[in-house]
Amino acid sequence: MEPRLKERYKKEIKAKLQEEFKFSNPMQIPKVNKIILNMGVGTAVADKKKLDSAVEELSSIAGQKAIKTIAKKSIATFKVREGMEIGCKVTLHGDRMYEFLDRLINIALPRVKDFRGVKDTGFDGRGNFSLGITEQLIFPEIDFDKIDEIKGLNVTIVTSTKNDEEAKALLRFFDMPFRKR
Repeated sequence: MEPRLKERYKKEIKAKLQEEFKFSNPMQIPKVNKIILNMGVGTAVADKKKLDSAVEELSSIAGQKAIKTIAKKSIATFKVREGMEIGCKVTLHGDRMYEFLDRLINIALPRVKDFRGVKDTGFDGRGNFSLGITEQLIFPEIDFDKIDEIKGLNVTIVTSTKNDEEAKALLRFFDMPFRKR
């Protein structure tokens, strides 16, 4: 079965974007290429079990196995050595990507305490949007009883456009709750 947002993108959103930006070629219409979830675990330097729990939590959130990331440089101040495992990440494509985006927009973000919308300052100038989430507890897949500590999570939505305005319109049509100014 095709994910809701993918179906909606094909039937409604593509036409709205083509009309709004007057694209002559259907290949110019922006789309979401991939979503990258990243969790840095600074306390993993002292305790490896925290990194294992972070990998497990990120895997349950994404619905796909997370991989451990390693430090590229040594940083003496933080007691980090080159090659140490200090975080985890997942890259989502296809149906899993659309299902995660649907869960993020419709379930997880409304569960944020005192939520007033997502800031639109997360665009990088090349059509990609990054969002920081302070608690992994907003996702329904996480079991409160198994949490040893609250961890943050970075979500990067990579689009096919090179323009922030078009990327914002794409996410707005997906009902991303941007903050009203």
